[in-house]
Amino acid sequence: MTPYLDDAVTTEQLAGGTHHAVWLARQADGSPVVVKATADAPAGMFAAEVEGLTVLRDSGAVAVPRVLGHGDDFLALEWLPPVPPVDDIPFWEEAGRSLARLHAIGNDRFGWHRDNWLGPTPQVNTWTADGYEFFVQHRVLRYLTEPATVETLPAPARAGLERICDRLPELLPPAAPALTHGDLWSGNLRATPDRAVALIDPAVSWAWPAVDVSMMLYSGDPIPDRFFAAYHEIHPAAPDWRDHLLLVHLREMLCVIAQRNPHTPVAVRAILDLVARFA
Repeated sequence: MTPYLDDAVTTEQLAGGTHHAVWLARQADGSPVVVKATADAPAGMFAAEVEGLTVLRDSGAVAVPRVLGHGDDFLALEWLPPVPPVDDIPFWEEAGRSLARLHAIGNDRFGWHRDNWLGPTPQVNTWTADGYEFFVQHRVLRYLTEPATVETLPAPARAGLERICDRLPELLPPAAPALTHGDLWSGNLRATPDRAVALIDPAVSWAWPAVDVSMMLYSGDPIPDRFFAAYHEIHPAAPDWRDHLLLVHLREMLCVIAQRNPHTPVAVRAILDLVARFA
């Protein structure tokens, strides 16, 4: 039995639930509730998501939906309107500034006090002092032994990724650990009824801020240039920032492959291009 879903007057399955079934459940009082339900979810997955939402809310940088309830196999959230269209430039500028304010919250180490999940995949958050070591070990190399990666990505490409990892200190500028959402594509962006910027589906950790910005730039959805310009008003961009973000986006591309995501062919082509350029 799933609270809010079983008691709903009407239910509508929502698009975009890549790893969970997601429903809009209209309650008897007329209120809409979003319910994520997965019968075989790993123990603690939804509790970790609730923790991430709480941390983001408490940051004061962004809004999040109110958590109405959760259990081992479900999470019930306040429904929030979808993100405005790309021609709503004031909203997207505020989204860029909100993300920059989130990334202004720092820490003395990379990681998190526990592992959590990026989609259905465990996200390793072992405390690490060095940002390059953290990214290499827990955001890149940890995917190279996943069965789907071994099956899909040729051995020379995996070896090329290891060479890129060795070169990262010369390819990427150093960055301090910041509070990151961790899974920030446009589908996880929302607007509150009063147009405040809100985030859903976090995979939080103290990590390079570029992890979030790279997903917004390279996940395939149209994002107005003013989003990035507004972000860079607070965190100025390096001259080669787009190449830097492409390298950081390796984490997401490898996760897509490890999850056997339908976008795997796109990720493989992009990784082969990166290996050819940087390995």
